[in-house]
Amino acid sequence: MWDAFKDWIFNCIAFFANFVGDWGLAILIITIIFRLLVAPIMHKQIKSSFQMQKVQPLMQEIQKKFADDPIRQNEEMQKLYAETKFNPLAGCVPMLIQMPIFLAMFQTLREIGFSHPDESYTFYGLVNDLTQTPSGVFADGFGAFFPYLVLMLVFALATFLPMVLQNIKNDSAQRNQMLIMGGIMTLMMLWISWGSPAGVLLFWGASSVFGILQQQLTMHHLKKVDAEAEAARIEVEPVKVDVERKAKKKRPTKKH
Repeated sequence: MWDAFKDWIFNCIAFFANFVGDWGLAILIITIIFRLLVAPIMHKQIKSSFQMQKVQPLMQEIQKKFADDPIRQNEEMQKLYAETKFNPLAGCVPMLIQMPIFLAMFQTLREIGFSHPDESYTFYGLVNDLTQTPSGVFADGFGAFFPYLVLMLVFALATFLPMVLQNIKNDSAQRNQMLIMGGIMTLMMLWISWGSPAGVLLFWGASSVFGILQQQLTMHHLKKVDAEAEAARIEVEPVKVDVERKAKKKRPTKKH
């Protein structure tokens, strides 16, 4: 069944390749279609991440306050989740749903040169062979290697950039920690990309760029909605007037 699913993905890519006359452009089209299909799922994941940023200071406060009482800490956490309507698993479920599609796309593009060797997989002359790896063309000179280098950098940096954008406004200690972690991940992605076919790098890079754009647009919308809701709450809040009343002086009694 899994192989049949991968064959179906290949047939979809082949359909667009025959239509536009280029395999690289067909991969980009399929990538955009894939991202549009999972866009509602990603929206939920980004929304969950946005809620997490707002709830996190309250969670840290509870953890510090009830550090010696795990049971009470768990109870207070559950109350917080109920009051803020925050589900800590909401960000994981969308990722699990889209993972099979992503893996099928990844494997199809990785094996495309072996499973269908009769085709010429090019990207408008910019990348001569999408089945080749950067390590495989490195010996052919810098001119041949340069397009693969660009794909490697996009592949790696597009993995690192979302972490920077998400944590740029955090406190310096947490931000520095995430930057170090992101830098390590970028190096790992460069190492992985060194032995990955260009078709995989094209798909992953384009998919990541699309994801970054969706993340920024969604976060901008959520912040705008939050600001409007806060402004509306302030407007309808009753004005408290503190009137200081003077103590009444006793009237002088008339002497008869």
